[in-house]
Amino acid sequence: PKNGCNDGNCGACSILLDGRLVNACLVLAAEVDGRSITTVEGLAAPGKLAPIQRAFIEEDALQGGICTPGMIVAAHALLARHPDPSDAQIRRWLAGNLCRCTGYETIIRAVRRAAAIARHERDGTPLPPPATSDPAAPETARIGSRPPRKDGPAKVTGSARYAADVHLPGSLTGLFLRSPHAHARIRSIDTSAAEALPGVRAVITAADLPRLDDRLTRIGEAEENFVHLADNTLASRKVYYAGHAVAAVAAVDEETARRALELIRVDYEPLPAVTTLRDAMRPDAPLLHEDLRTEGPDGLAEKPSNIARHTRAIKGDPDAAFAQADLVLEREFEVAMVHQGYIEPQSTTAVWDAADGGRATVYTTTQGAFDLRDQIAHILQIPENRIRVIPTEMGGGFGGKVRATLEVPALLLARKAGRPVKMTLSRSEVFLGTGPAPGALIKVRLAAGNDGRLLAAEASLAFEAGGYPGAMIGAGAQNVFASYDIPHGRIEAFDVVLNKPMVAAYRAPCAPQAVFAGEQIIDEMAGRLGLDPLEFRIRNAATHGTRLIDGTTLEHIGCREVLQAIRDHPHYRSPLPGPHTGRGVAIGHWGNWGAKSSCRLEILSDASVVFTTGSVDVTGTRTSLALIIAEILQIPLDRIRAEIGHTDAIGFANVSAGSRTTVATGLAVKRAAERALEALIARAARHWETSTDDVTFQRGTFRRRSTGDTLSLERLAATFPETGGIISTVGDVDVTRWGAAYAAHIVDVRVDPETGKVDILRYTAAQDVGRAIHPLQIEGQIRGGVAQGIGWALHEAYAYTPDGRLANASLLDYRMPTAMDVPAITPVIVEVPYPPHPLGARGVGEAPIVPPLPAIANAIARAIGHRMTRAPMTPARILEALQPGDSQPHNQTTD
Repeated sequence: PKNGCNDGNCGACSILLDGRLVNACLVLAAEVDGRSITTVEGLAAPGKLAPIQRAFIEEDALQGGICTPGMIVAAHALLARHPDPSDAQIRRWLAGNLCRCTGYETIIRAVRRAAAIARHERDGTPLPPPATSDPAAPETARIGSRPPRKDGPAKVTGSARYAADVHLPGSLTGLFLRSPHAHARIRSIDTSAAEALPGVRAVITAADLPRLDDRLTRIGEAEENFVHLADNTLASRKVYYAGHAVAAVAAVDEETARRALELIRVDYEPLPAVTTLRDAMRPDAPLLHEDLRTEGPDGLAEKPSNIARHTRAIKGDPDAAFAQADLVLEREFEVAMVHQGYIEPQSTTAVWDAADGGRATVYTTTQGAFDLRDQIAHILQIPENRIRVIPTEMGGGFGGKVRATLEVPALLLARKAGRPVKMTLSRSEVFLGTGPAPGALIKVRLAAGNDGRLLAAEASLAFEAGGYPGAMIGAGAQNVFASYDIPHGRIEAFDVVLNKPMVAAYRAPCAPQAVFAGEQIIDEMAGRLGLDPLEFRIRNAATHGTRLIDGTTLEHIGCREVLQAIRDHPHYRSPLPGPHTGRGVAIGHWGNWGAKSSCRLEILSDASVVFTTGSVDVTGTRTSLALIIAEILQIPLDRIRAEIGHTDAIGFANVSAGSRTTVATGLAVKRAAERALEALIARAARHWETSTDDVTFQRGTFRRRSTGDTLSLERLAATFPETGGIISTVGDVDVTRWGAAYAAHIVDVRVDPETGKVDILRYTAAQDVGRAIHPLQIEGQIRGGVAQGIGWALHEAYAYTPDGRLANASLLDYRMPTAMDVPAITPVIVEVPYPPHPLGARGVGEAPIVPPLPAIANAIARAIGHRMTRAPMTPARILEALQPGDSQPHNQTTD
């Protein structure tokens, strides 16, 4: 079983105890003596998967896979009790098992399919076709086909190796000491008593870190300051949020490590905490960083403040356009800080080999081994060629596992102790000490003519940075009105520090917050003009050549196409089911990313293929990349093995983030496969003693033009020992052009006027993917992004006490969507190829989370007649809006 929370709230550790479903984390060792324990490893017969395991693969009911063992065991227990359960029964039964990746729909289908497989095996009842196609069929394993994911068997059987599964001989346990204060000056830290405790092998504080000069580095899509990264790892002069780490220990076991933490004495000088954007931006606000001056459009501010950065973009003459407009709307919106919610907590095992000047090996859960190596090297001042980062399987990240968290302190402890050190965060530490997504305060203003044309737009967006600067305000500014061709506009954005954790990326960083505001005011404008909300959007949609307010010029986009796709979908014209219901639409954009990737490909003498990339598989990219090879080399997918290399094994690759892996690494794989095919043709020519121009390759067979002779790939590969050995090629790319993605959603909701509860009744999500490499993977990304957006819209938020302490640092109190909350989500794949990319592909994973917040808000507005301006839109807030005399009208105008 996997450990996602250690307090019985996620279900990742579900097992059967004497046939009864329990959470292993809540069972004492003394309770299991002499009893039967069944884990996911015990469900399969030798050489044969259990029906539920097979069904999970065939219905593509997994992604990160950390929740999969527990989910499968829970589903197995359900089927033992109810062999033919209804969807409602399945959802109720699995409500205690959280999944952050899939959106639950494919899991529900997998349980239904497992029941069908059991019936088929029992009495021959015909089995419906699976969602997946046959990977052994060369004619079907091509780009656009639906083979099962390559990581499926390992994840459904429990054999996939995650960072917490790494156990090295002699390994010590590392733990953090964290600040109870949200804002305090550190007067002193006394670790002497902890160091003297028997069993303690090392204690570290910020004093053990090298002094660094300010230096910005790009990590993923964000720029980070190494001084801030180091200080966020271990606080030096001040703590900036409750949960900020101030020391760490390594001991022979967890109990000893905890006792050591209790012996560390920290003398704090508490300071006033600033926990809201409004308070942080006040001129008289307590300062977090006394030397922080705003970097603004007019230069560096004279006085320090909590505003780290201020950007401004202007297009045309917005003041004149607003003055001449027939209709002007103005609104203010607020969005809460949320967490990525990955089920797998961060875990790292670090080894320091002191021989030959020292060498580090780090086993960890990360979205990018090479970028992580760069962070470790610069923070610890170790040459990069003396650091090896070995990425394990990753049980969800969504942008939250790009920045170094445990790796630096674990390596410091290992170097000091002379033994391997393993550190794994508790669930509360994941909430307290890793990077959530920023909350935002957004003001928008929109002008239109009576002809339904948008004339001007303005936005002021303030984003929470947490204790250190770094919110991706540029992305928020770009995305707020990125779906529209607006001739005049002004957008300002602010990066604001406050006493909360240092923020990190979360799926389309800062775009959901911005579009929550932008798409609601667009919807209101359509209503005031008496226009259909989709027709209004289509009329003003961005197209190829549109220049956004921030200066970005769009090219080869599918904005109008996705809007037309949902307009023409049966969902949009179907009647709503009863009273207190509403239908909302919204569109979102993400610019995507390219950057560097590499691939090494080998064709072996049995005609099988092994390819290795440096891109961590976050979404199922092993399969989509293998499909590219299968198409070029025309071989069955099951003849291709995908490997994820560590930093010493493969060329550089940027992080798996920003929806870049299939686009960038896919291009590296394509080049390696094309070079391999060229080498194969050369080998065939050598075999026939002819020129390469005399050799063609089609349908997996080489043909000599001059004679008509043919040679299969298998027969050619068998000659490798005599013709030069295996074929090995490399593909390296630096993708500098990539296509933006657009997603348009429809959602139906029912609002209970007595309780304020919102039920999602139906959801349809259309997205332009360029060219669909692996449609199953794409649909999984769309469903997962929508489910996360539903959580942000209705449930999820960091809740703080007045003194700045996080009040809901558990999966019980931080309310992520369950199988009961997320409906069946219908993905609609729209293909508008991006011509500059050889595959025509676009990134997929970011855009699906952007429209759900405003789409749901627009649906609620139609259901209750009131506009919700704060997310999450909780029952309490909806009831407040429904109170007589509510001051929030459905539409607000200014003349």
